[in-house]
Amino acid sequence: MNRSDPFALARTSVRNTFDRAGASYEAAALLQSNVAAELLSRLEPFAFAPAVVLDLGAGTGRCSAQLKRRYRRAQVLALDLAPGMLQAAARHQRWLRRFECICADAAALPLSAGSVDVIFSNLMLQWCGPPDEVFAEARRVLKPQGFFAFSTFGPDTLCELREAWGEDGHTHVNRFLDVHDIGDALMRAGFAEPVLDVERMTVTYPDALGLMRDLQAIGARNVTAGRARTLTGKGRLRQMRERYETYRRDGTLPATYEVIYAAAWSGRGAAAAPVGDEVFIAPEQISHRRRP
Repeated sequence: MNRSDPFALARTSVRNTFDRAGASYEAAALLQSNVAAELLSRLEPFAFAPAVVLDLGAGTGRCSAQLKRRYRRAQVLALDLAPGMLQAAARHQRWLRRFECICADAAALPLSAGSVDVIFSNLMLQWCGPPDEVFAEARRVLKPQGFFAFSTFGPDTLCELREAWGEDGHTHVNRFLDVHDIGDALMRAGFAEPVLDVERMTVTYPDALGLMRDLQAIGARNVTAGRARTLTGKGRLRQMRERYETYRRDGTLPATYEVIYAAAWSGRGAAAAPVGDEVFIAPEQISHRRRP
């Protein structure tokens, strides 16, 4: 972890917080489930008949089970950094539709080069810091013309919570990369024909503590290097809640999520594209949608 960067994430801390959330994750992960359903639907137009599918950052295995249902003849690998999440995945196993569980780091995959046909990854990338190592590993393990589909959060995510905490010298919300940064990183890794789009979603809560309880339940705790190392005082917490109240509309408080969906082909055999100050994505390939 780069300790000079206040937003740096320690893999050990990420693993530990998600490890503890294995039992409580699904009850609080409504948004994550909706994003997963959308990402899964984006595989439908492709007539894939994969031999190996990797669910990267599989969590409790709900998507792994759905991938196994869709690609019945495929070997589905559910890979996650947190053992507790994979233990919770057992409830989604079926005798005739079993998937393999692998506890490993997405930046150091224990898989052979060119061994995977499709990689699916739902809302995992934002917990990996800079995406270059993960993208390099994804491209390494994909077969020629393998397919990579993933979702992650963009910079407007939890903007209300970030503003409510204000500036006190500590980080309270993760740093999220924008769609152009993600596109750049895909091109650096040598992926071909990346397509990215953005959707903004809002979850409402009766109060700010409800949001914070949900974040803790899914393992989304603050593990940035710049977080406060002591317990937050009652006065500081009260101030945050009062600031958040300025966002109240129609009796509820909003929590905004900017969701980035991306897909690309492995492009193996093609040289990784150099990246300067420009984004190598056609403008017509990026759309911005807002849910009604």
